[in-house]
Amino acid sequence: MRIRNSLGAAALAAMMGATALSGVAVAQQGAVEAPVPAVSAGGYVDLVEAVSPAVVYIEVTAQAPAAQPARMPPEFEEFARRFGLPMPEAPQRQGRQMQGVGAGFIISADGQVVTNAHVVAGADTVTVKLSDGRSLQAEVLGTDTATDLALLKVTADEDLPFVRFGDSTQLKVGQDVVAIGNPFGLGNTVTAGIVSALGRDINAGPFDNFIQTDAAINRGNSGGPLFNAAGEVVGINTAIFSPSGGSVGIGFAVPSEIATRVVGDLAEKGAVERGWLGVAIQPVTEDIAAALGFEAAQGVLISEVTPDAPAAKAGLKRGDVVLSVDGAKVDSPRTLTRLVGAAAPGTEVVLEVLRGGEPMDLPVKLGNRADLPT
Repeated sequence: MRIRNSLGAAALAAMMGATALSGVAVAQQGAVEAPVPAVSAGGYVDLVEAVSPAVVYIEVTAQAPAAQPARMPPEFEEFARRFGLPMPEAPQRQGRQMQGVGAGFIISADGQVVTNAHVVAGADTVTVKLSDGRSLQAEVLGTDTATDLALLKVTADEDLPFVRFGDSTQLKVGQDVVAIGNPFGLGNTVTAGIVSALGRDINAGPFDNFIQTDAAINRGNSGGPLFNAAGEVVGINTAIFSPSGGSVGIGFAVPSEIATRVVGDLAEKGAVERGWLGVAIQPVTEDIAAALGFEAAQGVLISEVTPDAPAAKAGLKRGDVVLSVDGAKVDSPRTLTRLVGAAAPGTEVVLEVLRGGEPMDLPVKLGNRADLPT
């Protein structure tokens, strides 16, 4: 047995050696260069050191609703009324103070701070804590619930460190990203991962277009930045998918492409104005495409036109199929909503439309989405 084992070991070693040598020969013949790793040998140390001073932690306080007075059961109230008995009620109690935490990042030397709208919603006070330990009171310049973004302003005695937005339209699935935030109020926490998917719709609103990442994001990370390898903000961490409430590697960030426009409007006007068309729309399914005589499903079907709305004034009709907006292809109702919403009210856009199989261009002067009844 020992001899056989030794021979077996020798044979195995010989085979392994042959395999290794064979591999070298193939590499030399093909001259295949080893791929350069996406992350440098030092990891993200330099990136984190450069951008961390601009990442802030946000604490908010708000007054909880006052407790309602306790009441007697209705049958006892009726009994007390009939017999003239006193009807005691618990005194009105003042609502207790509620606190919340989140993250954000500074985008200008004069102290403009971006975070999530839900982080500061209903807040009585907002405190921004800098990485050097300073605490500054913040003013909310504006919020946009449709994209869950908010812009704050703090004032300091000196210029503050800040980071810049990058171009999220250049992101690729598999690209390295780094998230920095304040999970569970612990303070500066860095996590890394990749872009898992782009253009995610999680039914959070009509303008959903999230970056999905597996960089760990937890409660308290809300409003924090998602950086690319160049240290540019390509997303604002906003939501997670989690049955347990903790990170399971599915997080979502608002892309910088959307954030830059929203933040610009909030800085200038304190609110976001969006274009409005005035139509009800639905996808063009394969069945609808066949009924309309199309070779394949394309565009978005107009199922209803609101009277006196911009679409009606431009001549858009029920049954029209919208193929593009100013040359940008429309492949879903969400895309049409996003393209129209991205344009300023009063802007004229050109819709490429199919009507009865015939292509036509319709110029439309957009209305203001804010004028819609709530």
